[in-house]
Parts: sequence; C-alpha cells; structure tokens
Amino acid sequence: MSRTALMVWGGWEGHEPRQCVEKVAPVLEAAGFDVRISDTLDAYADAETMAALSLLVPCWTMGDILPEQEKGLLEAVRGGVGIAGWHGGLCDSFRNHPAYQFMTGGQWVEHPGGIVDYTVNIIRPEDPITAGIGDFAMHSECYYLHVDPSNEVLATTTFSGDVYPWIAACVMPVVWKRRYGAGRVFYSALGHAATDFDVPEAMEIMKRGCLWAAR
Repeated sequence: MSRTALMVWGGWEGHEPRQCVEKVAPVLEAAGFDVRISDTLDAYADAETMAALSLLVPCWTMGDILPEQEKGLLEAVRGGVGIAGWHGGLCDSFRNHPAYQFMTGGQWVEHPGGIVDYTVNIIRPEDPITAGIGDFAMHSECYYLHVDPSNEVLATTTFSGDVYPWIAACVMPVVWKRRYGAGRVFYSALGHAATDFDVPEAMEIMKRGCLWAAR
C-alpha cells in the first residue's frame, strides 16, 4: 500500500515553486508515494486530510498563513506526519510566524553574493540520507540561516567572507533533520531553482530526506 505525500506550492514565484514540485514529484512517485499536488494551503486546516498523510512537502516562500492553517499544520507534524522541504520553500515561509520556524529548525536571513559557486561538505557520511555521497559543488544561492542548535546536521558549507568579511570561515548547515513531537522534519537548503535538482547529489539527498521523514 503506497504512502500519501501532499506537495503544496505557492508564494514567491522567484523560487519556481511549481517547477520545483513538478521535478521532485516523479522521484517521489518512483519511490512508492501516492503524490498529490495543491497550490493552496487549504488542506492544512482539514484535520482529516492531514491525518491521512505520510508526508508533507511544501514549497511556499514568504506569503502568509491563516491561524487555522498554521494550527492544523503544526498539529499534524507534531502528531506524526513527516515534513520535508528545500531552500526558501520550507525555511523562508511565513516570516512572521515563529511557531512555524520552531518546527522547521531554521530561517533564511541572507544569501551572500546571490548566485555563487560553493561546496557542500558531507559531515555525516554514515547517515542513510548522505551515505555514499561525497562533497559536491553547487552554483546557486548559498543560504545563511539562523538555525536551531537541536538540529542533527548532515551537511554544511563554509563561507569565504568575500561579500561580508565578518562571516569568513563561518560553517553553515545546509542539510539537517530533526524531530517535532512525533513528526520527522527534513530540510535541504539546496533548491533555489528547479535546475538545482539537476545536480544528482542534491536530488538524491532530497529523495532520501523525504523517505526518512515519511511515516
């Protein structure tokens, strides 16, 4: 019996939310998920719909969320529904909602230099999400995040300080997993645009993170 994944896209169009979801959805389907896609947050307030999910994969940068939608989302994850996402689609949603940010484990604050070349360093090669994946290069936005110290960090990057000298040699989490109540939360900062998922390591990490998060 397949597990159900709900992918929700919207918010700021600059992150290509629809295109990213459409690129990741077939990978989840191939992994055995019954994938449903929505362009509204309405399902979050529907307790019956949320309770039936194995996994929620949102891609919604900025925007806002209604109180009943936020309550439904947080209660579902706390109750055991997995949540997995990438870049601003998970960790730059609903900037005025700290309860949501407490769940995700981080919040975007800057991307020094915009589109840059950087290296993703795997620091937990023994974890199933990153096993067999070596360090790899990205050409995209490199996120500077405010992060929760309880996150289990799997990959990092190191800032050069070319744009902001005071962050030179700062090691920043790129991929992490965490718990929120009974739910599993997975995040990858990779995925500024749909082409980021053409990098095999970025897509493989996202797929494995979704599988880990799903109940």
